[in-house]
Amino acid sequence: MLRSFACATGISLILFASAVAQEAGHDHEDVTLYRVFVGDHADPKITAFDLSEPKNRWTFETTGQSRLYGVNNGAAIVAVQSDKDAVNLLKSGISLHAHGDHSDIEIADPAAINETLTGARPYHLIDHDGKVVINFDRGGYAEIIDAHELSEGQLKTSRLPQVRAHHGYAAPIGAFWVTSVASDAPLEGDAAPKRLGLQPVTADGKPTGAVATCTAIHGEAFSGAYLATGCQEGILTVTAGADGPTFKMLEYPADLPAGQSTGTLIGSKSMQVFLGNYGAKGLVVVDPVDAPHFRYIELPFRRVDFALDPANARFGYVLTEDGALHQVDVLEGKIARTAKVTEPYSMDGHWNDPRPRLAMAGDEVVMSDPKAGLVRRISKGSLKEAGTIEIGGMPYSIAVVGGSGVVHDEAGEHAHGHDRAGHDHAHSHGDPQIYKGYFKDSQVHDRTLSDYAGDWQSVYPYLQDGTLDPVWEHKAESGSMSAQAYRAEYEVGYRTNVERITIEGDTVTFYEKGKPLKGHYAYDGYEILTYKKGNRGVRFIFKKTSGDAAAPQFIQFSDHQIAPEKADHFHLYWGDDRAALLEEVTNWPTYYPSSMGAKEIVSEMKAH
Repeated sequence: MLRSFACATGISLILFASAVAQEAGHDHEDVTLYRVFVGDHADPKITAFDLSEPKNRWTFETTGQSRLYGVNNGAAIVAVQSDKDAVNLLKSGISLHAHGDHSDIEIADPAAINETLTGARPYHLIDHDGKVVINFDRGGYAEIIDAHELSEGQLKTSRLPQVRAHHGYAAPIGAFWVTSVASDAPLEGDAAPKRLGLQPVTADGKPTGAVATCTAIHGEAFSGAYLATGCQEGILTVTAGADGPTFKMLEYPADLPAGQSTGTLIGSKSMQVFLGNYGAKGLVVVDPVDAPHFRYIELPFRRVDFALDPANARFGYVLTEDGALHQVDVLEGKIARTAKVTEPYSMDGHWNDPRPRLAMAGDEVVMSDPKAGLVRRISKGSLKEAGTIEIGGMPYSIAVVGGSGVVHDEAGEHAHGHDRAGHDHAHSHGDPQIYKGYFKDSQVHDRTLSDYAGDWQSVYPYLQDGTLDPVWEHKAESGSMSAQAYRAEYEVGYRTNVERITIEGDTVTFYEKGKPLKGHYAYDGYEILTYKKGNRGVRFIFKKTSGDAAAPQFIQFSDHQIAPEKADHFHLYWGDDRAALLEEVTNWPTYYPSSMGAKEIVSEMKAH
């Protein structure tokens, strides 16, 4: 049984900075929330936390080391413990429901599901078409879980028997099923049965057709209409036909390195393509429809882990043993950029030695780092570290759930699945009044430059080219000025020649027409300002200690937050006179993450 022995006292949602300034009478909030689940390599436990508020943390006991999967659009977490013959289950606490023009998001604490699956060596898991299918390698069957019931905290299962126990999988294909098949030849010693291919079967395991050859079948994924699986001969694809599954072998072309094959595949959710491993130092992009079906990407070092970006199907990310993270352009079939993100992790040794694992969370790559006891947050746009979260132990397997949606207010209070009363969180996102500028002096705390680390873009160009016009129209609908008047006000506010700013460690680099200007800065305290309307703001100030002579002596951040917390956007003031900058209230150059697209920025501003 999975048991929670420590949990947060409540959920204090960290909403995107522009999503919480709700006007009186509004009955909903736009929320972006990602929740991370981490399995320890040595200790039988799972740690869960909210990515933007890691103090919201829960810990769950397991029986052994877990491989974690987010299933049913992230509504549930499955913890597969192969060496302990157990599968534990969690409700993630986050449910997303698409409604065409928007998605609703429901948020609660994560919770263990009391029922546990047990059986001989559970391994491969498939989440597809409302079914979660787990192969029990030494049991000779696949357990099928109803995904909807699971997200509701109920465990409803059925079983698909296989002819012989083996390391394989079963998967639904439309109204049909397929299962891997192993040889029935006698075994010698501890040898495992040889895997021969894939066979169509009924839901109770009865064969309905011949075995499609796929020697040493291993690894599977869905993308669009296709199931793909790795073989020694190539990639076997499966689609649903009128009379049953249709199989097609995509043979490895002669120009791929000889003697290698694919055993791990990831399927894109937004375009019909797969990314797979190919040998220790290679990846293949697999197009199941059009030739050439394979594009090979050679890596500089052996691969540790890789992931596809569900938010931007063009890119994947792969970590190599030298500690470098590579952004892979799937469309071009090449490495687009590379950055060092952790210390080296050699691939020599046992396959299950503690090494980092990757997951995606919106604009970030989230990576476990077992040696450091950390989870690292890495910006997709810059591949620079955006922050770290101390986990302790040896964080290993990782799953991320969540996204963006609307939280509906059905009774005049924000329906967040918790009560904010009694919480005195010193961050603006947890308390809309702080965001609006109403707070106590005692709630303000010093901050470090790491709160603003990352790669940032000015929004002024978007104002100039008309991209932000829908924002001014939106403001005019409930405001006191016309859209043109709002645009004129923000034209002065956003105006700047500095189109980009990067912040790494104590180094701030300003880019004007692409030319960098760099300075090193140290914290110089904060100042609380009172505005004409009676609300207040906080400037967090940093003073230059060295760098280019033309770099400003002082920079002052304002991001609607008043205590340590990662900024989602900020207004920046800079110059050589500390006191004079504090008087500036009409020009506030504004920066959002460089990884955000124009439409995303417009959406966030309209929610502001």
